[in-house]
Amino acid sequence: MRAHDAALERLRALHPQLIDFSLVRMKRLCAKLGRPERRLPPVIHVAGTNGKGSTIAFLRGIAEAAGLRTHVYTSPHLVRFAERIRLAGELISEDDLAEVVARIETANEGEPITFFEITTAAALLAFAETPADLCLVEVGLGGRYDATNVIERPAITAIAPVALDHCEFLGETIAEIAGEKAGIIKPGVPCVSTRQVESALVVIRKAAERARAPLMLAGRDFNAWTEQDRVRYQDSAGNMDLPHGRLMGAHQVANAGLAVAVARKFGLSDAAVNEGLRRASWPARMQRLTAGPLAARASARGADLWLDGAHNPHAFESLARSLRDLRARDGRPLAVILGVLANKDLEGIFAALCPIRPLKLLLVDFDASGAADPAVLLDVARRTGLGAEVRPDVSSALDAALSGDGPPPHVVICGSLYLAGEVLALDLETWPK
Repeated sequence: MRAHDAALERLRALHPQLIDFSLVRMKRLCAKLGRPERRLPPVIHVAGTNGKGSTIAFLRGIAEAAGLRTHVYTSPHLVRFAERIRLAGELISEDDLAEVVARIETANEGEPITFFEITTAAALLAFAETPADLCLVEVGLGGRYDATNVIERPAITAIAPVALDHCEFLGETIAEIAGEKAGIIKPGVPCVSTRQVESALVVIRKAAERARAPLMLAGRDFNAWTEQDRVRYQDSAGNMDLPHGRLMGAHQVANAGLAVAVARKFGLSDAAVNEGLRRASWPARMQRLTAGPLAARASARGADLWLDGAHNPHAFESLARSLRDLRARDGRPLAVILGVLANKDLEGIFAALCPIRPLKLLLVDFDASGAADPAVLLDVARRTGLGAEVRPDVSSALDAALSGDGPPPHVVICGSLYLAGEVLALDLETWPK
């Protein structure tokens, strides 16, 4: 076990699932560390239910295309913890991560704290001590009381789509959840929001008005859409014809539009926007797997293999649209391998899959303490009107997906970022870099 792994596991054991929304503990720890949150380069702070990670991936691509040294903080990781912290363009080294985690542990002095607060403090400290031009920070959960919200004066805040998820923590309605997401809006700081359902939009607009924060809205102040395999973007500064890039799906066009609006607000050039969208990547978001043992088996059958971290109904609706488009290209059947956490809206997830009617729906277990029992998933799938079968793991599910006569299928593995990480971890070549 690496040194930082040992420290992280020790801290996780001390605070395994503690979620107590408050910024008191985080502020106390940051004070002991010399206020790293006040010593950062300009920060773009991104909240939202779905799409915030993809928006940051687009922004990172644009910023780096502009030549900016860019810090990035995202969560969760897929294979290794270091994926969460990118220092001036590179994943934090094992030695640096071990050192900063040890300093956080010492500074905390055994006080009550959550695991996410500890890791956020580690990122902020590493960012404050490494020269860079820009800092991209993804909210972990919610916004108002998220550990990242100790950042008092970001340059810009952004809000990706708000939908129902983590209702046990954030609220039972979209309006309540939007209130938590809008908690990152700061007095006088520009906020950019993607298109939202009306109940979320009302809350975000009121929060911006209270904070006297200039609000830039998709559909009113900017637009992004697909036209002839290109992304078209329009705002008051003019129109842009942009590459679609490697991230698939109509929802990624919306995420790209949000990123372009933020980038232009920050003053980045149109040339950087163009190149940044082309180079942006974000693992386990409709990612085509071409390496590793599972991809090799799919390829041998003539099938293609995809990986997506969709884990709530809103994300599955986007995934279903992408899969429908994939099938429309050549008429080949779809096979879906699904494993999901038990605390998710299972009925909503299967309802989102119903319109595409995959030829095979294979339900699996995976290595996460909260993984749903496949037998439970089978019962919900059948109640939703979907035929499905249970397989013990992803490997045997892939065998079932590839079996039988007929055209080779499009196979997608989905349902949880934990499951996606398990798949990517099978081969060093597929580890996120």
